[in-house]
Amino acid sequence: MPKQTSEFGKNWYAIHTYSGYEDAVMRNLKQRIESMGMDDKIFNVLVPIEKKIKIKNGKRRVIEEKIYPGYVLVEMIVTDDSWYVVRNTPRVTGFVGAGTTPTPLSQEEIDDLLKRMGQEEPKFKIEVAVGDPVKINDGPFKDFDGKVAEVDQERGKIKVLVNVFGRDTPVELDSLQIKKL
Repeated sequence: MPKQTSEFGKNWYAIHTYSGYEDAVMRNLKQRIESMGMDDKIFNVLVPIEKKIKIKNGKRRVIEEKIYPGYVLVEMIVTDDSWYVVRNTPRVTGFVGAGTTPTPLSQEEIDDLLKRMGQEEPKFKIEVAVGDPVKINDGPFKDFDGKVAEVDQERGKIKVLVNVFGRDTPVELDSLQIKKL
């Protein structure tokens, strides 16, 4: 009697892995699919990543960050054989779901994820408006408080009025260098 049934058909499933080994699991799984001839049941293996902007040493860098650390997504038809191949891949701790039955991800979740991954350039999320009080958390004016004077959404820059020697001085900062109070 088969434990796994393919009543769901072809779907995306999340598998839990040791954190930090997502790429290794993806490579191992792809090799296993090929060597065991499972490409008719397991179609796609994916580690969801997105591009983010970070500031390091005053410089803006685009880095790739895992959206779900510790998880790998697999598009497959679940049968006993395909379940066994995925489940027994080194560093895989199991499928996400109740008991031994994997729960498929919804198509909306997958579409949102693929859209997030497909963004070429990370967008600036500036969540302050003109007049908002802010604290500067990086650069030469670190720990100064100020008020937002201008917001440049395109460049991700903000002009902040900082009180220096009793005068409001405009300082242009990166959106990542401030924190809303």
